[in-house]
Amino acid sequence: MRNLSKFDKFYLEIKDNRWYWYFSIFCRLVLSIGFFTAGMVKIMDERFASGLSDLHPMGAYLEALYHTGYYYTFIGIAQVVAAVLLLIPRTVVLGALLYFPIIINIWILSFAVRFDGSFISSPLMVLANLYVLAWHYDKLKYILPFKKFPSFGIIERPKKLSNKFPWLFFIGVASSFCIVVVYSLFGHEVMPRNSLSDCNKQFIGTNNEIAGIKFCECIHVQGQSLEDCLATYEKSKI
Repeated sequence: MRNLSKFDKFYLEIKDNRWYWYFSIFCRLVLSIGFFTAGMVKIMDERFASGLSDLHPMGAYLEALYHTGYYYTFIGIAQVVAAVLLLIPRTVVLGALLYFPIIINIWILSFAVRFDGSFISSPLMVLANLYVLAWHYDKLKYILPFKKFPSFGIIERPKKLSNKFPWLFFIGVASSFCIVVVYSLFGHEVMPRNSLSDCNKQFIGTNNEIAGIKFCECIHVQGQSLEDCLATYEKSKI
């Protein structure tokens, strides 16, 4: 134990603290609820975000995905399995590993098409998933490309946990949450939104109201790609 790196010593201190443990449970619960709900929609053969227009970039994607047959059901099963595994202490790591590539895909997709439905939630879920994985570093270290492993093995939860509240950590969590929300709300000049009326609202009373309305019609009426509609907007705006 004397040859532990600073990171390994820090990790051992984290594992002894009650508040970090509480937060890991919170992340597991939130992640599980998110995927169980979304997965059951697919298993029940219902279109996810059914109220979204087929002309919307995400709506077109979801409509096409819905018609992929058992592949759509398979995604739902994978999400539910990941959600259940996260709730069982012995299978948390397996659940987190299964969860991670799925939520990364959802995050990138949401940002690529600027989908309101998961524009804020998906990056937060990625961060929560990363925390769960980091919490179980003692189990994951054996598959990481390290030349040397730290000398401690798999850590069992201590009988007595420290009650010292980690202010710096939770300030970092709150800051990360605020950064994600602020970027999601104000990081892009225009958003397609989920409906024509919601899309138009962001331009009413602005200098680019006409160009903005054309952008919204391009998305929700003409069904053009987000990239083409953004290019048209850039040419039309003042």
